[in-house]
Amino acid sequence: MAIMITEECINCGACEPECPNTAIYEGGMEWSWAGGTDLKEVEVDGVTINGDDDQSPISDDIYYIVHGKCTECTGFHEEPQCAAVCPVDCCVPDPDHEETEAQLLAKKEWMHLS
Repeated sequence: MAIMITEECINCGACEPECPNTAIYEGGMEWSWAGGTDLKEVEVDGVTINGDDDQSPISDDIYYIVHGKCTECTGFHEEPQCAAVCPVDCCVPDPDHEETEAQLLAKKEWMHLS
């Protein structure tokens, strides 16, 4: 399952540089699928978009994680690095986006072409 940041976030930013997929963004910041990955194009809801196209922020107030880019650090680290460095323990599993280890590894391979 992907990780999410709860409303307890104090906006310290410790999590953002730890993400190997650049799936974490500051509140109010636009994001892109390609940022930090090898993605050139992405299919979203049946439409192919340029991976560099800006996407709307998911949160305006606190740091947020794009669940479609989160692999829980699978294939990179033993545990999610955002959760490991969060001083207030607000990086937690997202029950709305459960994935198996195989799915997380496939997502990693999809984003980081070898």
